[in-house]
Amino acid sequence: MALSPDEIRARVSADYAARVRPTLRGADELIPVVSAADGCCTTGGSCCGSDAADVDITNIARIYAETDVSNLPATVTDIAFGCGNPTAIAALQSGETVLDLGSGGGIDCFLASKMVGQEGRVIGVDMTPDMIALARKNAATVGAPNVEFRLGEIEHLPITAGSVDVIISNCVINLSPDKQQVFRESFRVLRPGGRLQVSDIVWTKPVPADIEGDMDQWSACIAGAIEERTYLDAIAAAGFTDITSVAAEYDGARGLASANIVAFKPITLAP
Repeated sequence: MALSPDEIRARVSADYAARVRPTLRGADELIPVVSAADGCCTTGGSCCGSDAADVDITNIARIYAETDVSNLPATVTDIAFGCGNPTAIAALQSGETVLDLGSGGGIDCFLASKMVGQEGRVIGVDMTPDMIALARKNAATVGAPNVEFRLGEIEHLPITAGSVDVIISNCVINLSPDKQQVFRESFRVLRPGGRLQVSDIVWTKPVPADIEGDMDQWSACIAGAIEERTYLDAIAAAGFTDITSVAAEYDGARGLASANIVAFKPITLAP
């Protein structure tokens, strides 16, 4: 029986909370705890059915330059569940306001904060309270005064309309049961001329029948992923223009791919 959108969100949130549940160590330190049930959005996870090759979606060494992450604590790098480096494709500029959809432990927010500088601002939004708690703890450890984390769903952003220059996201939008609403909200909060620059999981072929609708695969970034063309059409339907996508398939994954996607909110909106 298919789950409702709210049930899917609750299930995904619970799964990710289990990966970073608070654990006492010393002075009430939060540390990530990776569960045995982790899906392919974790290092070395296995995707796409038992007959497909293992797909290492989250590989810190491949996704991020060593010089970028060497000074970040394990409470940041060990729970980086992304599939790409959205700050690298975002071409962030000094002074910009950046929004990270599904910010997790904060790795992309902390990298973005360096790029936008003291005059810039970075806001991370995540729907899992344990993730927000860990991210805030990480921000204090890292020393990132221009970064803040807000609890909220990416379909209903706790962000003022027209207040953001750039939206980034890393392997998160595929987890949403209502991607069109995510893109509508993204369009709402961006300033005219603002850009959406995300990394995400898509299918370059029709989703295999044995995966489509498999609720156990949602948190693994598999069942919720949609075809690249459908993904881009949803972005266009929200009002974005100049949309580009570069997708790289994983070996042996039957069309599963990591895509870097760029889109712009027009400076002059249609009446």
